[in-house]
Amino acid sequence: MISQDVPPAPPAAVAPVPWDLTVGMINATVQLDQPLNESSRKVGTGFLISAPRPDGTPRVVLVTAAHVFNVMPNGEARIGWRTAEADGAWKFSPANLTIRDFDGTPLWTQHPERDVAVMEITAPDAFARAAIPMGWLADDTTFDRWRVGPGDELMALGYPHGLSANKAGFPILRLGRISSWPLTPIRHFPIFLLDFAVSQGNSGGPVFWTPAVDRLPGAPTPDHPYIAGVLVQEVQGGGEGLELGVVAHAQYVREAIALLDQSTAAPETQSNAAQ
Repeated sequence: MISQDVPPAPPAAVAPVPWDLTVGMINATVQLDQPLNESSRKVGTGFLISAPRPDGTPRVVLVTAAHVFNVMPNGEARIGWRTAEADGAWKFSPANLTIRDFDGTPLWTQHPERDVAVMEITAPDAFARAAIPMGWLADDTTFDRWRVGPGDELMALGYPHGLSANKAGFPILRLGRISSWPLTPIRHFPIFLLDFAVSQGNSGGPVFWTPAVDRLPGAPTPDHPYIAGVLVQEVQGGGEGLELGVVAHAQYVREAIALLDQSTAAPETQSNAAQ
């Protein structure tokens, strides 16, 4: 009897891993800070959106709460890039970010009614690729279309008290439930409350939905993840934090980017983040 080796079975087809907005948002979220002296600094959070210019050319836009920049007295801030090392480690690599020109004029575009600011920047290639497509920003129909309501869970990213998830400078992920009603129309309800602990440094961070979080029974499932808004404030009562965050709707990010599009500033004056 002749023995014969059985050929190995062909490898099973591996389905591509779907893009995860949670990891995507982590990769697109950065720390913003400005040292005041050797022992103190102003700290906030920002995130990156891929928002092509009106002529279709690529553009990376930094989104944050307007007060994050407004409370920074100097013209130079820092943006916390992260660099992947060959051995799998990550390095925190902050770079200068010019936020005001030589005469103190802000280089960011602020929404006229909401605590939302945007600014075109030049990002390292890895961060430019990580920027979230503008189409993932909720608009003024999103909440009604998907019947978003109180009790629904949303995720948030930030740097509470300037702390990071690790020494590489990744943001800290939190989870909370929508705690206010009504949510729409947003012209009457431009902000909503989220039930989670908020600290200085969280301001400007993204609040977003993914299929990983809970929704009320019977609610339709959105056909893609989305950014619901920007964290802008902590609710306080009696001088104490109430573990509630105030979120400005993402529609106002869209409107701020539209104002940026209308700006007559030269692109080179706004593309100011060092790689």
